[in-house]
Amino acid sequence: MPSPWSPRREVSPQTSRLLIERAHDELVLGNPGDERLRDVRPLVRESWRRSLAGMVGAEALPPVALTAEELEEYRRTHPLAGALEMIRALLLPGDAADAGVAVAVGDAAGRLLWVEGDRHVRSLTGEMGFVAGANWSEAAVGTAAPGTALALDRSVQIHGAEHYNRLVQPWSCTAAPVHDPETRRILGVIDVTGGASAVTPQAQLLVDATARAVEGELLVARLRAREQAASPARRRPRPPAAEPTRSTLRVLGRSRALLEVAREGGDTVTELSARHAEILVMLATHRQGLSAEALADLVYGAGAGPETLRPEMVRLRKVLERVAPHLVPASRPYRLLADLETDAHQVLSLLDRGAHRVALAAYRGAVLPESVGPGVEDFRQGVHLALREALLAEARVDVLLAYADTETAADDAEVLQLCLRLLPSRSPRRAGLVARLERLEG
Repeated sequence: MPSPWSPRREVSPQTSRLLIERAHDELVLGNPGDERLRDVRPLVRESWRRSLAGMVGAEALPPVALTAEELEEYRRTHPLAGALEMIRALLLPGDAADAGVAVAVGDAAGRLLWVEGDRHVRSLTGEMGFVAGANWSEAAVGTAAPGTALALDRSVQIHGAEHYNRLVQPWSCTAAPVHDPETRRILGVIDVTGGASAVTPQAQLLVDATARAVEGELLVARLRAREQAASPARRRPRPPAAEPTRSTLRVLGRSRALLEVAREGGDTVTELSARHAEILVMLATHRQGLSAEALADLVYGAGAGPETLRPEMVRLRKVLERVAPHLVPASRPYRLLADLETDAHQVLSLLDRGAHRVALAAYRGAVLPESVGPGVEDFRQGVHLALREALLAEARVDVLLAYADTETAADDAEVLQLCLRLLPSRSPRRAGLVARLERLEG
């Protein structure tokens, strides 16, 4: 029977494994042009090369990115927490402890948040660091289904020897990313790890279907919450809504911000107008409060005056009274009385903690890119400069390369030149960087 993991149809599964192992050895030893690499699937070969360029250890344990306390808090508020029962029902039916596979759910940065399933499999995979809190991004452990699925934004199967890290090669895995059903940003990843049964075509169909089912469930929950909020007269009296546990304003790469409010009973997401987003960004940035004159200048420009701002504040209050009453601004001065995070401030916080890779993954683009409000423009430039300067000063070469591949840094000659200086002399990434620099200089 031919191997499904080799481009050569006449190769048996056992021979395919040996060819892949030898190709991996040659690549790690610094022979990227070795003929045996042709025996490796292109998806895996390119992932190996990214891993090599990022100087991922071929026999290193994955880093533990979250402490027990951080993990517990993060799990409580993560968007996929409410979908766990559905994931268990679809991927671990019956007695999960004897399922024959381990099922993991991770976040968009590749950090595993939950690992459940077969007790024996979890015991063995735990020895290679496949545990909750560990970072299984491609940049941390190389080619593996969770991280590679996130890197490619598609479902992926990695079979045995195809793993970049030799500690993981006894196992096989299938993973698929989960997207926000409205914004399509990646929320996390679902992975099934085990023996040969974890990488069958049926396993991939099931993991894909589970990811889509989770997305559908998230959308249904949001639509129900909106319908209830929009039609209070048709509802029977009920206890007050649970207190919000976290409020986040998502403004990176978006002209119309999303206000996400997390509660014990579920999350709500509301798209705001461009002007309302600008006002909330300014209030979230100036926690001490702003006079009407100062807020008007930041949003509309110098000389606009409070009379321009006040009608918009009335409209904003009406929106917030319906979807997030705890965020209705106080006045004299205008200020927020409850915590409001923005995804831009989260990026700055990650940079302060030295989490450059995670900060870059969280940076989805400029703050409200179409806004011309002076305060927003200053904040936008400040976030971008903080990211750029932190990466130039402290980031590893794999993070810099990922930054160089973004639209923000596509024409940044200083970033490209630093990548060249940090890359090994035989890195396959050098040629592409040189060509980009020549185009910029020409």
